Amino acid sequence: MRIAEIFYSVQGEGRLIGLPSVFIRTSGCNLRCAWCDTPYTSWNPEGRNWSIDKILREVRKYPSRFVVITGGEPFLASEIEALTRALEKTGAHVTIETAATIFKPVACDLLSMSPKLANATPWKRAKGKFVKMHEARRLNFAVIQQFLDGYDCQLKFVTEQPQDFDEICDLLARLENVEPSRVLIMAQGKTRRQIQSKAKWIVESCRKYGFRYTPRLQIELYGNRRGT
Repeated sequence: MRIAEIFYSVQGEGRLIGLPSVFIRTSGCNLRCAWCDTPYTSWNPEGRNWSIDKILREVRKYPSRFVVITGGEPFLASEIEALTRALEKTGAHVTIETAATIFKPVACDLLSMSPKLANATPWKRAKGKFVKMHEARRLNFAVIQQFLDGYDCQLKFVTEQPQDFDEICDLLARLENVEPSRVLIMAQGKTRRQIQSKAKWIVESCRKYGFRYTPRLQIELYGNRRGT
């Protein structure tokens, strides 16, 4: 499977924030988010093909059983099911980070879904070339519900403005079995200042709806750079 990078850091977002983890970042994405912070896996995908055995050998170099498969979009990889089964056999705790547009029956301890709101649509990038494709794919309610029904899940939403909460609530109203405490809200931003500037009103809205605010620890600690 095509891998952009494998690295050891701490989980920066969500329920397992702060936990030392090995990250397997796949390359390739079926969306084109305007604010994507890993363009080397989407807008300009990079990487090399790794065998599952090679990935497992690399993961074993690091002192953590917690593994995060991220992207790009990991579910594009034809080998994703085999990789997760192989990791399961090693005793790894596997988190998969996905936009939840594609379903495959993987072995996974935490399914971290990040459905894309309208703020992700690339109206101004590449002269709008990818708008139609992105809009057609960014929300797949059947896939989201299938994951909710079959896995331990969290839902993460990237917000840019207070009005995004109206869209989040409309989206959740179309789903079943969503516990508000499993809904995590984070600020769109590539710098500590951008994230902090939005944190207060996000927290206030989380208090209103019972959602969970999540910082982006990797940005706070390292800035927006690879391998973190």
